Amino acid sequence: MTETSRYGATMATHPDLVEMQARYERASASGPAVITDGLVLLAGLWLAISPWVIHFNATAPDVTLSNLIMGIAVAVVALGLTLMPQRMVRLSWATAVIGGWIVVSQWVIQQSAAGTGIVLNNVITGGIVLVLGVAAAMILTMGSRSSGSRRGA
Repeated sequence: MTETSRYGATMATHPDLVEMQARYERASASGPAVITDGLVLLAGLWLAISPWVIHFNATAPDVTLSNLIMGIAVAVVALGLTLMPQRMVRLSWATAVIGGWIVVSQWVIQQSAAGTGIVLNNVITGGIVLVLGVAAAMILTMGSRSSGSRRGA
């Protein structure tokens, strides 16, 4: 039995898919989304370079490695949020989880009293990444819901 569709051989022209892509593009092009994505990128870059700026790279090499890897991951997610928002909604939630990890990472990794610079840097930066990750997810989620509810009205 051959399956036929009135939309052609590909799903790229399906009206629902086209509408969904347009919703995510509108949500990601809004002012708050652009600001949030930019701040997530800056927070990720700061997290990656902070061990060398605050000078704890020699005293806490494991925390340095964690900050570098997580900072690069956050920056890559921020670029993805800007370039492909419809594919990155779930990863914006992962950014919030990374922010939570950064807050506690210095105690989990070192398992001793961390220096004041490490604690302040990671708690503040991790909190910012967590809040921005939740904000990015909410912007994309609310943008897709509000235009979806208009369709039903």
